[in-house]
Amino acid sequence: MPSATASLLRLFLPDFILENFEFKGVIEDSETFHIELEELNNPPLEWDGIKVLSKGFFPQIVIQDFPIRGHKVFFHIRRRRWLNTETSKVIYRNWTLVEKGTRMTGDFAAFLKEINRYSAE
Repeated sequence: MPSATASLLRLFLPDFILENFEFKGVIEDSETFHIELEELNNPPLEWDGIKVLSKGFFPQIVIQDFPIRGHKVFFHIRRRRWLNTETSKVIYRNWTLVEKGTRMTGDFAAFLKEINRYSAE
């Protein structure tokens, strides 16, 4: 990602998003920004010692965020899933753990809860 793009994204997205998701693009119309994000293929540290293989993504979810410059903002998020090769079970990051012990705003924590709600469906 070019540094100018990274600098602009830092103005609009929390560092947590930029550290865990890849910015894939934005679609803009006269009233809306659609920001496309894809979870990075970085298994959580608590899975160290477990052999996992990336098995693609859950279906995309769309979450509305706060407006930017008079535009509605929608995050189009693709969460990754992995296969635990020892148990043959699909595993994925538990985003509710992220809220604990972090210094996120309540609004962003609510955003993560919304992501977790959709993955449980």
